[in-house]
Amino acid sequence: MQAVARAANGPGVRNKKEHYVDYSMIFIVLFLLTFGLIMVYSTSSYEANVRYGDSAYFFKHQLIPTLIGVGAMIVTSRIPYNLYKKLAVIAYVASAIAILMVYSPMGRVVNGARRWFTLFGFSVQPAEISKLAMIIVLATLISTLGKRINQPKAFWIVLGVPAPICLMVWKITSNLSSAIIIFAIAFFMLFISTPDYRRFIIIAIAGIGAAAVGVMLVVKSGFNSSMNYRFARILAWLDPEAYVNDKGYQTLQALYAIGSGGIFGKGLGESMQKLGFIPEAQNDMIFSIICEELGLFGAIAVMLMFLLLIWRMMIVANNAPDMYGALLVIGVMGHIAIQVILNIAVVTNTIPNTGITLPFISYGGTATIFLLLEIGIVFNVARNIEM
Repeated sequence: MQAVARAANGPGVRNKKEHYVDYSMIFIVLFLLTFGLIMVYSTSSYEANVRYGDSAYFFKHQLIPTLIGVGAMIVTSRIPYNLYKKLAVIAYVASAIAILMVYSPMGRVVNGARRWFTLFGFSVQPAEISKLAMIIVLATLISTLGKRINQPKAFWIVLGVPAPICLMVWKITSNLSSAIIIFAIAFFMLFISTPDYRRFIIIAIAGIGAAAVGVMLVVKSGFNSSMNYRFARILAWLDPEAYVNDKGYQTLQALYAIGSGGIFGKGLGESMQKLGFIPEAQNDMIFSIICEELGLFGAIAVMLMFLLLIWRMMIVANNAPDMYGALLVIGVMGHIAIQVILNIAVVTNTIPNTGITLPFISYGGTATIFLLLEIGIVFNVARNIEM
């Protein structure tokens, strides 16, 4: 058959290997990025004008990382993904060093939190580096173990690998939400790779039971000024109106925004809650402004775009040339899905309030760049699918 093909192409002409290009995924990513920039400007223009005298301040600071991220995505989509196997150990060590950098002279404190360091004039959040590094490390480890992943020892080793990084993110940067996301990515990748689901059911039941007991103990203890702020958030989650002047304020204002949006919203740029009522609305609570300005229709449209993105990634993972490529895509898919679910759950007060951004849409340069690097890896796996 190859000889026939060569003859049909003429003498001296070789068949070119065709690569799979997922144009629908490209469109979805570019749409989310563009929509995110529009919403960052709409959400932050009032606060930016009050604080900096420039209504486009946050928009400009988000545009630059977005353009850098798109360039990085294009470059990464051309780098053979198997190269990351050789860099797994380096990625793990580098993520740990990046976390420690917050206490170096380059470290930055923003709103009382030491979660960033400055590099070449840009603020870098090491937790975002750790998410990408963990996807590479776990994909390498699980693919190397192969069928041995079913053994109890291998199972617990894989779950133990992200533990030190999660602990560092939690204790050093006081970023429990990112630590939970990193561990959730590991849990998701292991769940997909392991045919025996009994262990996961046991772990899930134990986790839910521990969380329920914890909530009951917090409720029983009541609120006092010396209470840990995370415990205070649990009480505010259960009854935000009772803590409207404290931890329940932001959640309550977000719920007002969602409720006032109705079916079709007030119109782009017409939000009232962004006028100083929701602090830093362009960050974690941007979905509430989407609901207020674009209504239930806009909120569902955004969720559908994320669902389509996850679906396209599932197709790439199912058709990946090898297990390693599939695991990389699964890791990225899990990261985005987990973060979208948790962000919307926080905004709608389904879970206690914690700092989780909405991928591609919330304000945050480091998160955008590293998410686009992950998408670049997915595109590279897709390019290696033979047509």
